[in-house]
Amino acid sequence: MTGGTFIAALLPGRSAQATGYATSAITFSGQTVIVAGDSVRSVDVSTGTTVDLTTPERPVHALAIHPDRPDRLFAAPEDGGIAQSNDGGRLWHSAGNGLPDAQVTALAVAAAAPDTVYATVSGDGLWRSEDAGGTWSFVMDRPWIEEAERDVLALASVNLASGMGGIWLYAGTETGLTRVPDCFCRWQDVVAGDAMDALVAGAAPPPEAPLPEDEPVLALVSAHAAPERLFAALPSGLWASADGGVMWERKSSVQVRALAVDPMDPGHIAAATDTELKLSRDGGANWATLAAL
Repeated sequence: MTGGTFIAALLPGRSAQATGYATSAITFSGQTVIVAGDSVRSVDVSTGTTVDLTTPERPVHALAIHPDRPDRLFAAPEDGGIAQSNDGGRLWHSAGNGLPDAQVTALAVAAAAPDTVYATVSGDGLWRSEDAGGTWSFVMDRPWIEEAERDVLALASVNLASGMGGIWLYAGTETGLTRVPDCFCRWQDVVAGDAMDALVAGAAPPPEAPLPEDEPVLALVSAHAAPERLFAALPSGLWASADGGVMWERKSSVQVRALAVDPMDPGHIAAATDTELKLSRDGGANWATLAAL
């Protein structure tokens, strides 16, 4: 940030071809995928045509978008702060006033409310803005997992009823997956919806197949058109769930840095590796290279 403005002009003498391109975050925006890291670019999902949008002063660490507002983006640059764009990533302004002066590790726009944005801050906790980044308030501490607070690496607002009058916010950490209702009572494990009923009735608990233990969840996305469909990137590969995160199946061993799912088509997934932007049309079983990074 300089004078409250996220620099949107290309810096003189700097280009993605000349400096290399490190991708940290991607998101679908209409018929393009926005790719962010050292630069911000759009890639047409039909042709693979790449357009440079901006080269920020600081690399982008995280991105968030709401499908009902595909031109409104939120970005977390390295070393702290949040920037907002209302034109698909060409011009940016500061939207993190009031947040702690620390790295924002993950961002998510509320699935049912495009003006509500969530941000997790390294060493601090979960923050919320209900006016599209104008003001922020602290809502809860970081997840407590295995006798320690854990930073959140990935965040997804999932439009599934929590049973407490709201929906879920899922978080990927360095040691696995957790979630919290958006009433922010407490972080908790992902379990089958009728697990408590089975316990009371003395019946066998419903089957579960959680993500591998002690692997960091590097990226996590929910399909807007089918919120029970979740995708997660771990060092062991790409994993998918069709039931809100209770049962997981590894779909591919591809090593992924960032994930995005088409809000209108839950089988249409984009994934960024160290060198390529890949696209799957069948929920992650098969991949084709869309563009080089």
